[in-house]
Amino acid sequence: MLTDKYASRRYDVEDEGKIDTQVLEHLPFDYPGSATDVTYETDEFTSVCPWTGLPDFARLTITYRPSDRLVELKSLKYYLTSFRNVGILQEHAVNRILKDLVDILRPERMVVDGLYNERGGLRTHVRAEYPGP
Repeated sequence: MLTDKYASRRYDVEDEGKIDTQVLEHLPFDYPGSATDVTYETDEFTSVCPWTGLPDFARLTITYRPSDRLVELKSLKYYLTSFRNVGILQEHAVNRILKDLVDILRPERMVVDGLYNERGGLRTHVRAEYPGP
């Protein structure tokens, strides 16, 4: 007789309260109005499925046109790392990152792209923009 030994298997999943927005810092941008675009990329973004606790891996790209603030990079790294054990849908993670960064940086515009690794035959690409199209 076969049993579903995976039905009750689950890994620890943190809630969204563990996303560390307090670590985010900004620096002054000395060239407002200069049509400067800034892009940060990482292949190491991770969060977990809120139902199974299995990891989601993504290539994350953040592009923005600063008004008068830049994000401090070490703080951005710690912020993104705080998602590691958070159970959050891929679509929600990308939008949450956009919201949190817009709140602290007040950019002219920003795009957050998440290209998630394939799982179950599907690859997910999530793009969120500020201001919206």
